[in-house]
Amino acid sequence: MRVSRVLGAAIGAALLTATMATPGALAQPPSGSSTGSTVESDFYLPPSPLPAGSPGDLIRSEPSHLAISLPSIGGTLPGVATRIMYRSNDSNGEANAVTGTYIDPAAEWTGPGPRPLVVVAPGTQGQGDQCAPSKMLNHLITYTPPIGPMVEYEVLAAYSFLVQGYGVVITDYDGLGTPGAHTYVNRAAEAHAVLDAARAAQRLSGTKISGNGPVGAYGYSQGGGAAAAAAELADEYAPELDLVGTYAGAPPADLKKVLEQVDGTILTGVIGYTLNGLLESDPHLRPLVDANINDAGRSMLNMVANQCAGETILTVGLRRTQQYTNSGEPLSVILDRLPEAKEVLAKNKIGERTPSAPVLIQSGTSDDIVPYGQAEELAGAWCGQGATVQFSAMNLPPLVPGSGAGHVIPAVPGFLGMGEAQAWLKDRFYGVPAPTNCR
Repeated sequence: MRVSRVLGAAIGAALLTATMATPGALAQPPSGSSTGSTVESDFYLPPSPLPAGSPGDLIRSEPSHLAISLPSIGGTLPGVATRIMYRSNDSNGEANAVTGTYIDPAAEWTGPGPRPLVVVAPGTQGQGDQCAPSKMLNHLITYTPPIGPMVEYEVLAAYSFLVQGYGVVITDYDGLGTPGAHTYVNRAAEAHAVLDAARAAQRLSGTKISGNGPVGAYGYSQGGGAAAAAAELADEYAPELDLVGTYAGAPPADLKKVLEQVDGTILTGVIGYTLNGLLESDPHLRPLVDANINDAGRSMLNMVANQCAGETILTVGLRRTQQYTNSGEPLSVILDRLPEAKEVLAKNKIGERTPSAPVLIQSGTSDDIVPYGQAEELAGAWCGQGATVQFSAMNLPPLVPGSGAGHVIPAVPGFLGMGEAQAWLKDRFYGVPAPTNCR
């Protein structure tokens, strides 16, 4: 335990130093490139056709240098990283290639049974290929001119798991880094990417995890939705995985309700990500979208398609979708009267299936981005289906509504390796019976 605390403190200090001053942690993509060097770009270009195989099969892998790492007598801290490309399935069940990063921990595993694996489902990164976590982990902080700062904040949660001796795999999701639009908050595509990341990590040779050890899923915001979608699809899609628990923080389970709330906030631009993703997975929506958005709307969609979250906040934040529609109505109002659009939003709703392993759902009562009510409804739906669910509310007063503060603050303890979420997941790996407050 003392070693883990020392290691955690060292990594925390390294993160702070990198954020403030480390030259190697700040990178600027080459001019005219959204994916970095030619060698890196080649890695992210899947073979065509994809090799025969099954979901989770590795297509290729290569060493990946973590921007924040410390040399030690026993090896690199917090672990050795490998960039991976693996087979998965998109939302339509078609085979695709997804990339990610597996980090083999330096810390010992002192718990019972095989060493666990945690799949980190990232929160909102953006929609440009340069935003893929497997790329961001090599730099931590990147800047795309003229106003494109981005920090890979998921490193905090990932490293806090590594110091506990867990293996960690972080998925890039469908279309983030690889060709095609990132299918942002697409239920099926994200669930597949998360579950297949676990399969791929367990099939990677020369690691400290076993091929059938316990797996936990962890995510907040977009990642909370991806983890939740994976939890309820695991029995059907990846029944061989020993998924022992899922943490879903602020999950966008009902996109219609999220759309209504996020409009006009600092994260209005994620509506653009969502539309671009839906047009990728459901191209039959294209005529409907084109008929209802104006030139400013088309320009916004094209712009955010190549941005990371930081730049999108600075360019689209606090705007309202009524600026982008022909009728001057909010986009949520327009979509609600289009049967085809309602059908697609319903298809992406989380809560229609039953998780077989325990789930912890967290949400802030004053979340100004992802509504608290729909997270509570997700917990109720799963409880009604007989799942083991712990729903945890963080009671906060409204904090500058629309600024994202009410959304970010509840996530901070988990990112820093403290609080209920990480303790809950640790208990699952140690075989402690899962709590539930289902009534």
